[in-house]
Amino acid sequence: MSRGTVLVADDDRAIRTVIAEALGRQGYDVRAAGDAATLWQWIKGGEGDLVITDVLMPDGNGLDLVPQIARMRPKLRVIAMSAQSTLGTALRAAESGVFEYLPKPFDLDALVRLVDRALQMPAAEPMIEEAVSTDNIPLIGRSPAMQEIYRLVARLVQSDLSVLITGESGTGKELVARALHQFGKRRREAFVAINMAAIPRDLIESELFGHERGAFTGATQRSTGRFEQADGGTLFLDEIGDMPPEAQTRLLRVLQEGEFTTVGGRTPIRVDVRIVAATHRDLQQLIRQGRFREDLFYRLNVVPIRIPPLRDRREDIPDLVRHFLIEGESKGLPAKRFDTAALERLRAHDWPGNVRELENLVRRFAALYGEDTIGLRLVERELDRSVPAAEAPANPDTASATDQGAALKRESLAAAAERHIRSYFAAHEGRLPARGLHTRIMREVERPLIQATLEATRGNQLRAAELLGLNRNTLRKKIKDLAIPVPRSLK
Repeated sequence: MSRGTVLVADDDRAIRTVIAEALGRQGYDVRAAGDAATLWQWIKGGEGDLVITDVLMPDGNGLDLVPQIARMRPKLRVIAMSAQSTLGTALRAAESGVFEYLPKPFDLDALVRLVDRALQMPAAEPMIEEAVSTDNIPLIGRSPAMQEIYRLVARLVQSDLSVLITGESGTGKELVARALHQFGKRRREAFVAINMAAIPRDLIESELFGHERGAFTGATQRSTGRFEQADGGTLFLDEIGDMPPEAQTRLLRVLQEGEFTTVGGRTPIRVDVRIVAATHRDLQQLIRQGRFREDLFYRLNVVPIRIPPLRDRREDIPDLVRHFLIEGESKGLPAKRFDTAALERLRAHDWPGNVRELENLVRRFAALYGEDTIGLRLVERELDRSVPAAEAPANPDTASATDQGAALKRESLAAAAERHIRSYFAAHEGRLPARGLHTRIMREVERPLIQATLEATRGNQLRAAELLGLNRNTLRKKIKDLAIPVPRSLK
């Protein structure tokens, strides 16, 4: 006995076949088509209990059919799938009224479970939301981790649930918060952001809740707090883990009761604000240490979103680089491109500063280098510059081979300098000049020291200048004046 008929539309024959076979084994009848026109004819004819459609097809967009299906057959659910796994696609799918959106590639077992759920759940009248422009999407990337974030954002934009965004510094937590507001039902109201780590502890309550005239020294007039400013919109509490305990208590009361009083005030003020918080800290650990209220954590952590570090989504780096280059051009920077080897080197980097570090690097290339195409050698140079000498690991047992090598280079340079100075004194013992000792020592020691530095950096003059603490032009002049040889292949 058939469990129901599923209409499948995808221009990829292999995908149609795989889906038909998987659902057929579960007792479903499947009708498959390679275009939107055939699917629409079936739907108009009253066929099918569920629709699975690709977004992009040769004769149209599968999402364009969803509102028409909702009007003609409101109880017919639609599952959309797409290889164009961007936030814009996820948002448009959610706005069109699909039952679920699946980015390709997807797990067949998960699809079968989704079909079961779609056909078993009681039918409800669909709600068609007002279309929202998805231009200027702030989130970039097609990795599985980002696809999951897109799906979460698309599901949450029309809700008022509190969201807690976690992730390392520079991963883009505020971008996710802005997307939740920009594409949600509160988008016409204010998005107000406050960074807890950037405000003195004794001013946080005043910043959040406002204060009355005379509430404290220097309060010469009434001031509106961020909660009032965000009324009807979204309040983004960045670095919530840095909020002092007394402010945590007041914030919890606002979340529980929906009202607050200003500092020095007595009249309760009611506000309608959606709270989105973010932190790079481990709040669970702060709770164990008694530095963060557990009840506040559960109020904020209704829906958690974790933003992965860039090293965990390296496949997104080429897309991010292109985005930053295009953005730079729009702001007047010259057009650039990265060759394949350069992009691969960027993908291999660990990016401790995450997306923010990559953005800064790309903009530096666009602003400072004359080459139209950025190659491997330039990328290596900039990445070398971005690693401070102080980052050499203190424990050699846990250091990587690269880090140990860098530390040995610094040690060898220091040893070389000391050796040359001692050699000078040994050679001139008993007949040291009465004046100009520094100048004479520098003249005789500087040449071998610079030469040793160039050898240690394999002729990289930029890196050598940094190690020596010299301006690059000063180093070049000294190399010329002192006739110091530089390996030709590395000049």
